Amino acid sequence: MRPEALNPLFAEIETLEGVGPKLRKPLTRLGLERVKDVAFHLPDRFVSRRAVANVDEAVEGEQIVVALTPVEHRAARNTRGPYRVLAQDAAGNVLALTYFGRAAFSAKKQLPVGAKRWVAGKLERYGDMLQIVHPDHVLEEGGASLGHLTEPVYRLSEGLTQPMMARLAAQALARAPELPEWIERGQFEAAAWPGWRDALHLAHRGEHAGARDRLAYDEMLANSLALMLVKADNRARRGTPLAGDGRLRAKLALPFPLTGAQQRSIAEIEGDLAQSAPMLRLLQGDVGSGKTVVALEAMLIAVEAGAQAALLAPTEILARQHFETLRRMAAPTGADVAILTGRDKGRSREATLMGLVNGSVDIVVGTHAIFQDQVAYRNLALVVIDEQHRFGVSQRLMLAGKGKRAPHVLAMTATPIPRTLQLAQYGELEVSKLDELPPGRQAIDTRVVGVERLEEVVAGIARHLRTGSQAYWVCPMVRGCEDGDTAAAEARYATLAERFGTDVVLVHGQLSPEAKDAAMARFAAGGAKLLVATTVIEVGVDVPNSTLMVIEQAERFGLAQLHQLRGRVGRGAGKSVCLLLRSGELSETARDRLALMRETQDGFRLAEEDLRLRGGGELLGTRQSGDTPFQIASLDQITRLLPAAYDDARLLMERDGGLEGPRGEAARLLLYLFERDAGVRTLRGG
Repeated sequence: MRPEALNPLFAEIETLEGVGPKLRKPLTRLGLERVKDVAFHLPDRFVSRRAVANVDEAVEGEQIVVALTPVEHRAARNTRGPYRVLAQDAAGNVLALTYFGRAAFSAKKQLPVGAKRWVAGKLERYGDMLQIVHPDHVLEEGGASLGHLTEPVYRLSEGLTQPMMARLAAQALARAPELPEWIERGQFEAAAWPGWRDALHLAHRGEHAGARDRLAYDEMLANSLALMLVKADNRARRGTPLAGDGRLRAKLALPFPLTGAQQRSIAEIEGDLAQSAPMLRLLQGDVGSGKTVVALEAMLIAVEAGAQAALLAPTEILARQHFETLRRMAAPTGADVAILTGRDKGRSREATLMGLVNGSVDIVVGTHAIFQDQVAYRNLALVVIDEQHRFGVSQRLMLAGKGKRAPHVLAMTATPIPRTLQLAQYGELEVSKLDELPPGRQAIDTRVVGVERLEEVVAGIARHLRTGSQAYWVCPMVRGCEDGDTAAAEARYATLAERFGTDVVLVHGQLSPEAKDAAMARFAAGGAKLLVATTVIEVGVDVPNSTLMVIEQAERFGLAQLHQLRGRVGRGAGKSVCLLLRSGELSETARDRLALMRETQDGFRLAEEDLRLRGGGELLGTRQSGDTPFQIASLDQITRLLPAAYDDARLLMERDGGLEGPRGEAARLLLYLFERDAGVRTLRGG
């Protein structure tokens, strides 16, 4: 049960004055569903204005507050033109207050001729005249205007204005209760932070770094504590010790000898599997480092011990790719490998379900379908989750109910994760790292090419395809935006199909699963020579004959994602090339990012550099907002404060009695406040 003190914050957003069905829509688009969401919707920045007696005291581009008297209203000749109110300051200077669209109606009411008003906004010049476009505030003469000298600027969606958002934030803050302190006393005093409620108010009021850091720290402390509680609960559960005898693994015919990193990781996993406490381990490996082989060795240990194993993939394409690879590799061992996805129907599905129940299926590969209620196992003891960054803690917890006892869990990711974010996202997992590439893997020749050389690139692809090799062409979007500025896969496919005909296929996330699978199957079989795609091919696609990749508008992608995409080539014996096709105008960060792609193929180094270059951006995609588990904390704050928050959570668990005692009671409030209670409610302390 959520503590009663927090109920006002968890009330629906309609309980705030002025919020009805019309306003609910833009708030929902921002993810603001409850009062708490509004309170934590912190300003992006603050506008500081200077009160001036007249515009002679101000400079162009400055935010000001000035007393003006309207002298004339001028409507445009057509409805699309500006509506201008000419107004005079105390020194007799005349400037225009300019409005467009529907805003003109408010101007007529707010600015009657001859009535003195205080106007707040940005002073600009249009031709020979100074103007303020869409003033932020127009108030009757009085002291109320002084409250707008510094004001917050919130992230909005269509249908919301800054004054609306500010009014809602004020209401939400008024409902924030006083809460007991959950931060360890020494840390709290050393940081000299305000209390939680004061910090929330200060963060909405102005540039207060201490208040912002305090709130970010709270969020990271809640996350760290939740992960530790999951880990502690996992250790207290009874799993199935798995001790393999090596008879199946000895029959594996691997194309390359295992690297030292693979051998080390297998030994760590084997040690975990032999314990009665269920394994929780992350296998982090760069592109092409051989994670699949390590996963198969782990699953064969389970089969040797008389148990079953399951591999969970995030997409249908990746699940089928894994199934074919594992079935081929495991064939000499005699282990039975099956596939189960939402698309599998009829007799094949029934046969797989029966095999899982009677134990004749040793290893099953699939999407979330393998954990549906109607899917039962004879003895599921190991679950491998591929591309772990696409699954959250709650999905890791749901696995516990499928085995007779809690299954061992091996999570895998090909996305190199900076150590700081690893702590944030996978703090409850032990980590094994594959930092060596198998012998025989060649370096990928990476080049940056300007978009003005597009025709040369297409001609180069034609020569490449004539040799019998295949190629990828990746675009950032399925369809172009209204501004026509973003390369779209559908449009690029159309132009390339004119040149190469049926040798080109298209894959993107909005196609039906059947269409995607058919296109991928045709490309993998060599029936198509050129695959045009979005980032849906970022993981798991393995076509050794494809030795050329073109990434269009490469500056729109993060380093980690570029590295993932590049890893789709260089998977065979032939030399591979990756062309980063860039636009004409590049920011300094984008230029540095592309230069790093040319310089190194070390995914772990690229991930750390991506974190440094982007600062407050995102590592795993083209968006600039974070893919971290945090709403408040920025990447800069994560880097600075997460280690301390993690240590603070560890002190609470190991020294201060966990969720018992005064600080523990406060910590429970913290966990519910930041909604880290879903996994914790099942715990003995929760």
